[in-house]
Amino acid sequence: MRRIVLASASPRRKELLVQIIGNTFEVCVSSYDEAPQPGMDATELVVQHSLSKARDVAVKFDSGIIISADTVVLCEGKVLGKPHSPGDAKEMLSAISGKVVQAITGMTVLDVDSGCEVSVSEITDVKMKKMSSVEISSYVRSGEPLDKAGAFAIQGKGAILVESINGDFFNVVGLPLFKLALILEGMGVPVFDIG
Repeated sequence: MRRIVLASASPRRKELLVQIIGNTFEVCVSSYDEAPQPGMDATELVVQHSLSKARDVAVKFDSGIIISADTVVLCEGKVLGKPHSPGDAKEMLSAISGKVVQAITGMTVLDVDSGCEVSVSEITDVKMKKMSSVEISSYVRSGEPLDKAGAFAIQGKGAILVESINGDFFNVVGLPLFKLALILEGMGVPVFDIG
């Protein structure tokens, strides 16, 4: 079995990766700073962040496959990352209330042995419900929005704020599993056998 490393501190990405390859990987958090890059659109930005995180972690290993990802929410052309405070979270939730936003993930799978790098992106449309100020304040008080892109967690309490989605659900959580499985299989990594 190849050594597989998830370059992310996200417990949600870890849970998702377990779904397709089991507990057969380790976690090594990247020290790359996900700063905004002037002149890049949201898709280019998340792909660049995922590639930089994968490369940052790859130098620590002599062998193996590195998986990294970066997710943002795009609302009317504005990139929403993770809120820095409850006030930021309220502002983001107010901005996305009643709108269709895009969850955009950039993902890189890097084979340290061959130097092969595969970077892809995934976009999922998310229709948010119209939220009252009371709902927003209550959700922010739960603490859940504070480490989530766009200030909501579709897999948590935030599920009741989402009317519908068009695209990959797991992408909204932070790791597009379908594309990841295809890339891993292409690199000779066995994934869950459904046949």
